[in-house]
Amino acid sequence: MKFKSDQHVLDHHRFSRRRLLQIGLGVAAGLVMPNAFAKLLKQPERKLSLFNLHTGESINATYWAEGQYQTTELKAIDQILRDFRTGDVHKIDTDLIELLNLIHHKTGVKQAFHVISGYRSPKTNATLNKNTTGVAKKSLHMQGKAIDIRLPEYNLSDLRDIALNLKAGGVGFYPESNFIHVDTGRVRHWGA
Repeated sequence: MKFKSDQHVLDHHRFSRRRLLQIGLGVAAGLVMPNAFAKLLKQPERKLSLFNLHTGESINATYWAEGQYQTTELKAIDQILRDFRTGDVHKIDTDLIELLNLIHHKTGVKQAFHVISGYRSPKTNATLNKNTTGVAKKSLHMQGKAIDIRLPEYNLSDLRDIALNLKAGGVGFYPESNFIHVDTGRVRHWGA
């Protein structure tokens, strides 16, 4: 009987330490996470509207509802952001989806993002790297962590500034081609 009681105390201490660690990690994450993302996470539903310029497909996906990601909607986003040249589909980074949602929210515009390039297969990326300037050999597009977009009727440099101010990843500015690049890699920027 004494053993069970000692075991109960030991289990209780283990649980308390584990719970304390979880709380501590949660607080630390809250301190590190930018305020904009923290506000976004409190939304009951999160949506993303996309129009793929190459395929003509569009989507208005509620990818977060009832406190969790919606698998079917995420797969639909993966599909619309597939490599339009090869048809290859890749899982899109949820941090990128959240970043797009946040940028869209900050613009106050209801229109869908126009997608120039989402996921790129290694084959497509290698071809583009050979034939086009400015395509990285190890592009984050190949990991589903980058997208090239524009927002009709919204100033491109203002869109770039919103992305830059979030300091959530890479931002490229391509005014001559009328798009910005955003990714969830390290914070950096390029272009005019």
